[in-house]
Amino acid sequence: MDTAEIDAPVVGVTVYPDRARVTRRGGLRLAAGQHRVRVAPLPLGLRRDSVRVGGRGAATVLGVDVSTWRQARSTDAQVVALEQRRREVTDELAELDDADAVEEQRGEFLTRLAERAGGTYARALAAGDAAPGDVAAFTDSVVAQLADSRARRRGLTRRRTELREELAAVGRDLDAAQGKRQPDRLAAEVIVAVEADDTDVELELTYLVEGARWQPSYDLRLVDETMTVTWFGMVSQSTGEDWPECDLRLSTARPAATTGVPELSPWYLDRFRPPPRVAPPVMAAGMPAFGAAPAASLARAAPPVPQELRESVAEVEQGVSAATYRPARPVAVPADGSVHRAVIAVLELPARLDHVTAPVRAAEAHLRATVRNTSEHALLAGPASVFHDADFVASTRLPMWAPGEETEVALGVDDRMRVERKLHRRAEAKATLGSTRRREVEYRITVDNHTSRPATVEVRDQLPVSRDEAVVVRETTVVPPPVERTELGEVTWRLSLAPGESGEIALGFRVDLAKGVELTGWRE
Repeated sequence: MDTAEIDAPVVGVTVYPDRARVTRRGGLRLAAGQHRVRVAPLPLGLRRDSVRVGGRGAATVLGVDVSTWRQARSTDAQVVALEQRRREVTDELAELDDADAVEEQRGEFLTRLAERAGGTYARALAAGDAAPGDVAAFTDSVVAQLADSRARRRGLTRRRTELREELAAVGRDLDAAQGKRQPDRLAAEVIVAVEADDTDVELELTYLVEGARWQPSYDLRLVDETMTVTWFGMVSQSTGEDWPECDLRLSTARPAATTGVPELSPWYLDRFRPPPRVAPPVMAAGMPAFGAAPAASLARAAPPVPQELRESVAEVEQGVSAATYRPARPVAVPADGSVHRAVIAVLELPARLDHVTAPVRAAEAHLRATVRNTSEHALLAGPASVFHDADFVASTRLPMWAPGEETEVALGVDDRMRVERKLHRRAEAKATLGSTRRREVEYRITVDNHTSRPATVEVRDQLPVSRDEAVVVRETTVVPPPVERTELGEVTWRLSLAPGESGEIALGFRVDLAKGVELTGWRE
């Protein structure tokens, strides 16, 4: 049985959140009989049990084997070039070290020569055997040679610094290509039976490979009452093989998670039976017995702009339990772990704007958008950058967002909505019988709408909650009545304010203390 090599480049990749399915395709002409067709090199991270073979032609696939293809060194062109450059730089550094050593010896020789010649010339001058001009000429020659030697050493030092920086850069590139530096690879050997001579056979090889992933990322841009959600797929891989521009698809399926339907076990209830008392064991020594978004001024109105460029979006194929997206443009993804971005979808979603403030904590109002996912896409959880018109206002993280669901997006502090909470009245006195003490306070909360449009403001405050029967909390003033309250004392109002209008809330309560009881937890 003869063996034929086939050139089967990567023609398609489906990337999952934690792996990828790679498709290679190639063709060749075979004579009648059985043949072993080798597809290589394949990455070491390939899952051998995932290899599948298909194709076209008057031939029958009899089987496929995956074997290790051992080589002396990596055959990847990028790795070969980087390693060759590293050897060249290392050799040049060694040559520089040698040249620097020679210049150092030259300088030492000239220095010793000048020292010896100085004594000789002094004696010759004293005896009248040498002229002062000869001494000056010799001195100038030695000084010039020493200056040239030191200049060459400075040049060698500069070149050495440049080469060391280049060597460090090459090292970083090699580290990024770590998956491709391993010389050993895998090879798939496909056994085919051909019926007739000169038969064209096209083989398609697919396999799963570890070390690949894609993650969602979003840009959320609010203009008027529309939230534009741009959904990106951030693709990276370090599988050991580069992916050229090919049919790239991003799937939301998780192959590793489809292990089976969970089974239920009986849920028993029984009477509590205290365990028998035993002596405690001796323990060995040492045994262990809607955040605030960044403040941003939203007072500027976006100037008129020409029609914006449109972004291409991915084609979507909805499956039973997952979706697969095909970006509009091919994306090449090298095996260096770098992230490559592809646009999946651009969604125009309706947004409902209001303000939220909790002046008991901070006298500021936050602009909030409540957005409903009216698209057919189930948006995966991921980081998001939030923009109001052209202004970046926050970084946040979207939860899993199914079609039809609403989510809230914080848009930063709106300085045009002024909030103030003041202590309006405070009193402390004893009851008539003298057996209890009473403390009473009342607060006034004012909200001023300085925006150019009507606004709804959700105001949150709280009443203290007693944890002891000797401390009794009673409401005295809650105007207007809150729209929500909880058992933990939280109260919520919703004020509808026209432009330039103000709203006021009065919140008062008193605390009765039994005789001899000291109060803790009080704040004003």
